[in-house]
Amino acid sequence: MSTLARRARAEWGPLSFAVRDGLRTRRLRAAPMTLAAVGLTALFQYVQNQPWGYQFVQNIGSVRAEDPLWLALLRTPLSLFVPALDLPVWGALAQILLVFGIAEICLGWWRTLAVGYAATLAGTLYARVGVALGPGHLLGLPASDARVIDTGPSAAVVGLAVYVCWRYRAYFTAALVTVLMAVEVLVKNNLAGKEHLAALAAVFVLCVFSAVRHRGGGTRSGSSGSGSGFGSGEKPPIQS
Repeated sequence: MSTLARRARAEWGPLSFAVRDGLRTRRLRAAPMTLAAVGLTALFQYVQNQPWGYQFVQNIGSVRAEDPLWLALLRTPLSLFVPALDLPVWGALAQILLVFGIAEICLGWWRTLAVGYAATLAGTLYARVGVALGPGHLLGLPASDARVIDTGPSAAVVGLAVYVCWRYRAYFTAALVTVLMAVEVLVKNNLAGKEHLAALAAVFVLCVFSAVRHRGGGTRSGSSGSGSGFGSGEKPPIQS
C-alpha cells in the first residue's frame, strides 16, 4: 500500500467505515432527517421563487441582524433550510445531503440538528454583535450588514463537517475546512464568510467540551473499577 493510500486510510478510514456500516444495515432509514431536510430546502426554494411565496419564506425563515432578537431566535431553526437566492440551489441540496447525511449516520439525528443549530445560531448572534461593535473594531461589521440575510444552511454544513471530522479523528480534513473558511474571508470579506468562522468557533467550543466530558467520564469509570465506563451493549464514542 502506498504512503498516500495509508494516509488516506488513516484519515478517513474510521469515518468511511461508520458510514458504510450505517448504510448497509439501515439503508434509507439511516438518515431520515437528512432526506426531510433536503425536501424542506427544495420546497423553500420553490416557494420563495414564487410571487406569492417570497415574503412568506422571509417571514418564517430569513434572519437579519436588524431583526428583534426574539424574532431572530424564532426564525433561526427554519433558517437552516432556506437556501440563498443568489446561489444555485443544487449546491445547497448537495451539501445538505452529503454533510447532514454523514453526520446523521455517525452522530444520530438529534445531535446532528443540535450541532447544526448551534453553528447557525453562533453566526446569527455574531452578526448582531459585529454590527454593534462597528467597522472600526477587529470583529466589527458595517451597519449595512444588519440588513443582509444570514447564511442559511451553509454555517450548519461547515460546523457539522468539522465536528464529524473531529469526532472520527480526520484532523487534517477538519483543519483544511477551517483554513478554507479563513481564506474565504480574506478573499471575499463578507458577512457569510465571517459567520462561517463564528460557526467554527462555536463548534470548537463544543469539541473541547465533549473531550473534557468524555475524559472526565473515563477517569470516573476507571477509578470505580467498572471497566470501560459504558453501559451494556453501548458503543464508546470515537473521540474520548
